[in-house]
Amino acid sequence: MVRTQIQLPDPLYRDVQRVARQQDWSIAEVMRRGAEAVVKAYPPCKLHPGATGCLPPPLSGRLLITDPVTLRDAIQADAEGHA
Repeated sequence: MVRTQIQLPDPLYRDVQRVARQQDWSIAEVMRRGAEAVVKAYPPCKLHPGATGCLPPPLSGRLLITDPVTLRDAIQADAEGHA
């Protein structure tokens, strides 16, 4: 494991502390999980010469859940299943 140091704005640090307390995690665990979420949202891709970035492929298919509360609950359940 690599050790690193970061600087956070005070409001963000307070939010990180809150999440750590609520989930009974360390601050390091909150940061690791946050980094994992960002990395998952930006998968690696091959860049063409001169390109500055790339987007993930478009999603295909239909949304089977349309109720926002049910959708939120399904997303949370999925996230907890992968933790």
